[in-house]
Amino acid sequence: MPQLLGIRIENYRSLVDVTLGQIAFKKGVALPPLMCFIGPNGSGKSTLLDAFAFLADCLLEGVESACDKPQRGGFGRLRTQGRNEPIRFQLYFQQEKRVSPITYTFEIGEEDGVPVVLSERLRQRRKGQTTGQPKSFLHISRGEGTAWAGDSTEDEEDATVVPVRLADLGRLAITTLGQLSEHPRIVALREYIESWYLSYFVPEAARDLQSSGAQKHLNRTGGNIGNVVQYLQRSHPDRFQSILTRIRRRIPGVKDITYEISPDKRLLLKFNERGYQDPFYQYGMSDGTLKIFAYLLLMEDPEPPAFIGIEEPENGLYHKLLEQLAREFKRHAERSESHLQLLVTTHSPYFVDAMTPEQVWLMEKDESGQSNATRTADMPTVKALRDEGIPLGSLWYSNHFEERWPS
Repeated sequence: MPQLLGIRIENYRSLVDVTLGQIAFKKGVALPPLMCFIGPNGSGKSTLLDAFAFLADCLLEGVESACDKPQRGGFGRLRTQGRNEPIRFQLYFQQEKRVSPITYTFEIGEEDGVPVVLSERLRQRRKGQTTGQPKSFLHISRGEGTAWAGDSTEDEEDATVVPVRLADLGRLAITTLGQLSEHPRIVALREYIESWYLSYFVPEAARDLQSSGAQKHLNRTGGNIGNVVQYLQRSHPDRFQSILTRIRRRIPGVKDITYEISPDKRLLLKFNERGYQDPFYQYGMSDGTLKIFAYLLLMEDPEPPAFIGIEEPENGLYHKLLEQLAREFKRHAERSESHLQLLVTTHSPYFVDAMTPEQVWLMEKDESGQSNATRTADMPTVKALRDEGIPLGSLWYSNHFEERWPS
């Protein structure tokens, strides 16, 4: 499963130039399996998570549709105010161990009031190459360029170079070429980004009664939570029992979770609690119970997404339950067989208490309104105090972080 080693985002709202993790030819530490971003309101945490969603939307729907999502308001509102340069993303990722990392760069600008893809490039060092510039195996400028067929990283003269001309400048080249078997590296990148899961859990959506029918994966709002239960109970009963065991530990009183199908073919999720003869249905459960159940379902997906982003999981959760949830996230992200990466934004010191300095970034805005992200492991005072046994969230709450905003 691919691993994101680093990302650079430029001119995307307040993210004028933010680099996280390791980028080709620059010093840095690869992004860990679990990343936690903290900071005050308006520091750029939601913008960071949305940048990942924007990238995925560009791939799936095209750049104009991605820009025009209601929460974004068009290209003019997405590009950093006062900047004329394009919005630019650079991903540095590794498809599998012992294979050279790949750099994917793309730029989005505007022509005649319409967002378009200005350029795309995929680069990877050739087999045996340890120094020097990597070779481009995809290079597109305003819809025209070349791509190498096959998965070879040998010299260019040993590869088949295919001319590319795109009819639609609003679509990424990797969307089109990623459908063709002769471009396996591009296919792998498309599948990787398509698998990203950006969670925007909405308790009211989880309470809605859906039509019956098993579904393998949880959707972004959690609206199909009952359908996923139906799938797991039918196809992966051992995994589902594992979820129930952990829920019983985390939420006192929950004895069992099942489902039934109503006469009009709607799916009813049933929570059986100790001391009550009749079950509670999902529309009567608390936000916190539904949320932690949804997150555990997500973690136990038999075919988990390679990258998961979750915004403010603390909303609606009891503070002691939140730290336990953080440990669940760590357990799933760090187990060797999962290979998934989790990005979480939070305001909760209780959640941060479960983290290490290598897993937490502090986001803040400078005097010009630009967002910056600093890994807390690179803050000497914070790291020293954490090494002495003081929890990271407690240090944050006690104003030991190197903040620049007024307390």
